[in-house]
Amino acid sequence: MLRLCYVIVVSLPFVIYYIGKAHYIERHSEEFSEEKRYKMARRCISIMMHNGRIKTESYGQELLPKEGGYVMYSNHQGKYDTLGIMFAHPKPCTIVMDAYRSKLPIADSFIDLVQGSRLDKHDMKSQMKTILKIADEVKAGRRYIVFPEGGYDHNKNTLQEFRAGSFKCATKAKAPIVPVAIIDSYKPFGVNSLRKVKTQVHFLEPLSYEEYGTMTTQEISDLVKARIGSVIEKQLEEKIRK
Repeated sequence: MLRLCYVIVVSLPFVIYYIGKAHYIERHSEEFSEEKRYKMARRCISIMMHNGRIKTESYGQELLPKEGGYVMYSNHQGKYDTLGIMFAHPKPCTIVMDAYRSKLPIADSFIDLVQGSRLDKHDMKSQMKTILKIADEVKAGRRYIVFPEGGYDHNKNTLQEFRAGSFKCATKAKAPIVPVAIIDSYKPFGVNSLRKVKTQVHFLEPLSYEEYGTMTTQEISDLVKARIGSVIEKQLEEKIRK
């Protein structure tokens, strides 16, 4: 939290400009393509990383589907997760976020900027509408980030239970599933320090609908979790050896 407060204070003039610009874009949405919005979002992320002394190493971009929409499913560690993935993801993508958290200052403007979706965890009917909306957008070519763990309660690099229902976004769209493993992503905003910090983002081999179409969402969830867990375990073992 110390670093987050520091970044906001140091970047305050830019934060004010960014929020104002985001509101302007919302009022003139027809003038701003998804590409322009994403470019601005990544610019914001780059400035925040520079001011916060954060470095993110990324791997596996060559594995990402070249065309069409897909859903990225990543483990969840903290407030930096989405920013790290977007920094590493070259093409426009967006996020599914808890409706309550999405209304917090700055996050609200950011979600609007990347035209993300808000998921109400306390309203099942609303959740289904959101899932169907996301599926339609993915069919139309959009790319989404979903965190099947839901929350992040100081879990660090330890995986929590994946919610099988979150995979309906992909199954209903019959779209590729891209597992994403993030490592040390809790450190930027979860450790009270201003020392330089490094995180990792790994895009893994996608699962096509032909591969998972006959599986249940629980089976898909278990498979994706296992693949992410394998990469995290391997990378942590390498860090120990070094």
